[in-house]
Amino acid sequence: MGEWSALGELFNALQAHSPMLGRFWLLLMLIFRILILGTVASDLFEDEQQEFVCNTLQPGCKQVCYDAAFPISHYRFWVFHIVLISTPALVFIVYAMHHGNKLEGAGEEEGGGEKGGEPSGRAPDSQARWLGRLYMINVAFRLVAEVAFLAGQWWLYDFKVEPLFICTRFPCPHTVDCFPSRPMEKTIFLCFYFGVGVVSALTSVLELGRILFKRGCCGGGRGAEGSESGLRHTEPPKY
Repeated sequence: MGEWSALGELFNALQAHSPMLGRFWLLLMLIFRILILGTVASDLFEDEQQEFVCNTLQPGCKQVCYDAAFPISHYRFWVFHIVLISTPALVFIVYAMHHGNKLEGAGEEEGGGEKGGEPSGRAPDSQARWLGRLYMINVAFRLVAEVAFLAGQWWLYDFKVEPLFICTRFPCPHTVDCFPSRPMEKTIFLCFYFGVGVVSALTSVLELGRILFKRGCCGGGRGAEGSESGLRHTEPPKY
């Protein structure tokens, strides 16, 4: 669970720079994905291959039948999903924290010689606009990834783990009946995780639409100033 804790801490840092919908997406990610996957799913799927039983002792038959039934392990598929959609968010938080520290350092250096203790200049608006664009790219990328993984989960596993899998692959000597472990529990978890993915994708659609609407209404300059101010005070960027 150590790797999940480290990822959770990074997401806690990300929520300081996210708007409301972004924080809701983080809630889904931390509780309904990372926490559930690290506790419930790890126990449910850890014996997946060992408990996959076939009514034959032919060497190699069980392995090829398991590969036919589950081309990719559910658990590994979901872990890869989380890593992929987390990567752009973590890139954004690293850049945002670095950018915020630079602005604070510049403000402290210029504040000493400025009347009223305020900085004599501002960071270029282009940097703040780039920060807003980077966040928008982050949201767009995770939306594409969500839709791709939803389609992938449906294509690979459908919405049900069948209690009986009939296998005819070589080197099985005949038609073999195989039985996955705990099919009902896994079916429920498949549907649950797919539902979380749908809600997450809809959240990303709403957030991306909100960002584009704000940028269209407010223009680049005003949104950039909001982003810069938000970073100085560790608040979510405004568009």
